[in-house]
Amino acid sequence: MVEMKDILRFTTAGSVDDGKSTLIGRLLYDSGQIPQDQVDLVRNISIRKGLNEIDLSLFTDGLKDERAQGITIDVAYRYFATEKRKFIIADTPGHLQYTRNMVTGASTANAAIILIDARKGVVEQTRRHSFIASLLQIRHLIVCINKMDLVDYDEKRFHQIVADFQDFSAKLAIVDVQFIPVSALNGDHVVHRSNQMPWYQGATLLYTLEHLSVASEINQIDFRFPVQHPIRVDQGSVQDYRAYAGKIESGIVRVGDEIQVLPGKHVSKVKSIFGMGGKVLEAFAPQSISIELTEDLDVSRGCMLVKSNNQPEELRQITAMLCWMSPQVFIPGRKYILRQTTNEVKALIKSILYVYDMENLKRDESNAALTCNDIARVELQLASPIFADSYRNNKATGSFILIDEQSNQTLAVGMIS
Repeated sequence: MVEMKDILRFTTAGSVDDGKSTLIGRLLYDSGQIPQDQVDLVRNISIRKGLNEIDLSLFTDGLKDERAQGITIDVAYRYFATEKRKFIIADTPGHLQYTRNMVTGASTANAAIILIDARKGVVEQTRRHSFIASLLQIRHLIVCINKMDLVDYDEKRFHQIVADFQDFSAKLAIVDVQFIPVSALNGDHVVHRSNQMPWYQGATLLYTLEHLSVASEINQIDFRFPVQHPIRVDQGSVQDYRAYAGKIESGIVRVGDEIQVLPGKHVSKVKSIFGMGGKVLEAFAPQSISIELTEDLDVSRGCMLVKSNNQPEELRQITAMLCWMSPQVFIPGRKYILRQTTNEVKALIKSILYVYDMENLKRDESNAALTCNDIARVELQLASPIFADSYRNNKATGSFILIDEQSNQTLAVGMIS
C-alpha cells in the first residue's frame, strides 16, 4: 500500500531584497528538485548577466518583468516533495503596493517564512508581513535571519534580532515562532547544516518544514458541507437517485448521521457516502464526496449540510477584517456580491470602523475610504442570511470575497470576526 504524504503549504515574505527568491531557489536546488534543463537555462542566463555563480532567484522569478527588475511582482507558486511530505510554496512580493498579493499567497498557508536581512534587522515590512500572517491565522512562523555571511555569522547580531522580533510579535496571535540563522546565497542552514555557525544548535529550514505539525489544524469537530452540485439520475437501471456533491470544509460525516440542511433547517439522515474510490462509511475534511440523504429534500448549490446538534451562526450582519484588493476605489452605498463557500448574497458595506495604517500598524478611525491594499475592519449588511463560523474557528466558512456586480471582478477578501 502506497503511503500518502501530507501537504504543507507555506508562504515566503519579507522586505525588498531580503533574498526570498534566492532562499526558495536554494531550497529547491540543494534538495535536488530542479530539472537539469531548467538548471542549464538559469545557469546560461546567469552567465549572460556576468555572474560567476548561478542566480538562484531565477528559479522562482518566472516573469520577464521580474527577471529584468530583479524583484518579485506576482505570487510565484512552486511544488516539490521530499521523503517526508509534499510542499506548495507561495513566493510573495515584499513591496507595500503588493500587499494584496501577500494576502493571496498567505490565505491557504499552514506556515509563513519571514525573511529578515541580518544587516537591517526588523523593519516596517517585517512587521507588516508578520501582522498579515497573524491576521490570516497562520499558526507557524519561521523567521529566517538571512545574509548572516554579511555580518560575519555573528551570534550576538542574531540574538539581538530575535529579541527585537519577539518584542513585536508578542502582540500577535501566532502560536509557534522559530528562528533560523541562514545564508541563502551560500546555503547555510537551508538544506544542509553550516560549519560557519557552530553556536546554532537548531534545525535547518528544510528539516523544520518537514516536521511542522499541521494535521491537528484541520477542524474535525464542526461538520460543514457546502453543496457545490446536486446530482440527479433517473434513467436506465438507476431511478430517482439524488445526491449532493461538494468538499467537506471541516468535520466528519458518517452513514446514519442526522443532517440538517441550511437554509430551511429540514432534517434527514445520511443514506450513503461516495468518495473517490466508491462507497465509504465515513468521510472527513478536506475530502471531496457526494452525500445521499434518506429524504427527498430541495437542496441546491449554496446550501450547507451540517449536523443537527452543531450548527454555524445565521448572520444578516457581519463584522469582518477586509483587505481591499482592487484599484477600483470603495464607493459608499454600492451593493456587492458576497460569496461565502458556494453561497452568494447581495451585500452593502454599512460602515468602516477603522483602517490600519500600514506604516505603523495603528488603527485610523477617521479614515472612511478604502483603496487598493488597505486592510480595514468593517460592518456589512446582507440582503439574505449566510451560515458562518468565525474565521478563527473555521477558515472556510469564516471567509468571503466581495465581487463587483457589473464587472464580476473580485474587489476584496474578508474574514468574519
